[in-house]
Amino acid sequence: MKQTANLTGLLQRLLEHSRPLYSQGKVADYIPALAQVAPQQAAVAVATLDGKIFSAGAAQQNFSLQSISKIFGLVMAMNRLSDELWQRVHMEPSGQPFNSIVQLEWEQGIPRNPVINAGAILVADVLVSHYSASKTAFLTFLRRLTGVETIYADQQVYLSELEHGNRNAALAYLMKSFGNIEAEVPQVLEHYFHQCATAISCEQLARSLLFLANRGVQPLSNEIICSRRDAHRVNAILSTSGMYDQSGEFAFKVGLPAKSGVGGAIVAIVPQFGVIAAWSPPLNPYGNSVVAMQVISQLAEELGLSLF
Repeated sequence: MKQTANLTGLLQRLLEHSRPLYSQGKVADYIPALAQVAPQQAAVAVATLDGKIFSAGAAQQNFSLQSISKIFGLVMAMNRLSDELWQRVHMEPSGQPFNSIVQLEWEQGIPRNPVINAGAILVADVLVSHYSASKTAFLTFLRRLTGVETIYADQQVYLSELEHGNRNAALAYLMKSFGNIEAEVPQVLEHYFHQCATAISCEQLARSLLFLANRGVQPLSNEIICSRRDAHRVNAILSTSGMYDQSGEFAFKVGLPAKSGVGGAIVAIVPQFGVIAAWSPPLNPYGNSVVAMQVISQLAEELGLSLF
């Protein structure tokens, strides 16, 4: 039963109960700029289709989008290429680490899905190849969805990723060797790292993805962001692959399409209701925020939000 009467109080209570979990995770340190983020922070926001937003904690604090940015890039690429995109990237769960090189070699440069790193780099190639200024186009798209003109990419995080992105470069060059990357690899990587470094808050993130809960239509503006079919497809991919190697467990326990990022955020789509975004930097061994997983799981259970 989706009740919103005292949702703010519920969110505050869930965050308070999650405090002991801060020490159970570890802030991402393979990107040095992320290692500097203070771990004792948490936030949650719920945006509903009727335009309301409920939040608790540091819900207006910016964090790095990281892999959650893959959703926006994917929608942009689907709008540009339509079904042609799926000849270059598949839609199956990977069963391997999100940055696996071995799997990409086995499958001749075609990524398993667009939300593992290889797939998202392939999507970045589509954007670089189809927009004259792809980084600006990405930010413009996000600003349109949030209604916030000040969305930007954190330059410190961006430069840190550029300097330490050797494994992603390896994925890109391997795909290039199979003919599945069209643009120049450095340009593709610059776009990919730039979109991952985009800074956003929980409230902005929850609001930005309402179109996926509303069959492709952004309810606040009534603008068609993507087709109903593509909204279905994105949600399906998030359900099977959005939470790294915990995607099956998350579907089993929570039952919502979701995407996590190593910046500490998780976003979950509740069709015909709204979007939940939670953030806390410490991650579990799978790369998912310990606190955000707990908060979203408990919220979904208390409100009866599971699709199943």
